[in-house]
Amino acid sequence: MNHNRSKRPQSGTTLVETAVAATLIAVFFATIFELNAVCLRYIDASKESMAALQGVQDRVEALRNLAFAPDPTGSDLANATYLKSLMVTPGNGSDFAKTKPTEVVTIKAYNTAAKSVSGIGIQISRPAGTNVTPSIDLNSLVLPIPNVVLVNVKYTWKMLGGRSGSEQTETIISSGTKK
Repeated sequence: MNHNRSKRPQSGTTLVETAVAATLIAVFFATIFELNAVCLRYIDASKESMAALQGVQDRVEALRNLAFAPDPTGSDLANATYLKSLMVTPGNGSDFAKTKPTEVVTIKAYNTAAKSVSGIGIQISRPAGTNVTPSIDLNSLVLPIPNVVLVNVKYTWKMLGGRSGSEQTETIISSGTKK
């Protein structure tokens, strides 16, 4: 009887080794997928912030281009009814501006000598949505209408994960004729 067997033990993988390798591969891919999901959430938040910034800037530019005079009959910027109708639609046509943010526009009298604001002239709140009815607060309306106003536009919205985001800007507008 001549057995030609090797003196080395047979090599191979056991069930335990295979299970450990499969677990390591599963953990690796789960980590990669979760990292990808986090990156996508950051990209989405970045897009929302940029869209909010653009919406705020567009609204400020629309307000800056309105007629503004101390006489309320010749002034769209000091006309609460006109402003309310302007605020029915979003500042721009982006999907974000149509659906997510609550927009608040505040117009205050600005004292150029003291470089300060006084009272809330007009405050208009526009809830999220495509065509909505803005609410307007005229309780502190300063009459006569001042020659210089401070206009503040603010967007607030809920981001993915329940965090809140906001973007705002303000500008000073003086009455007079546009050139």
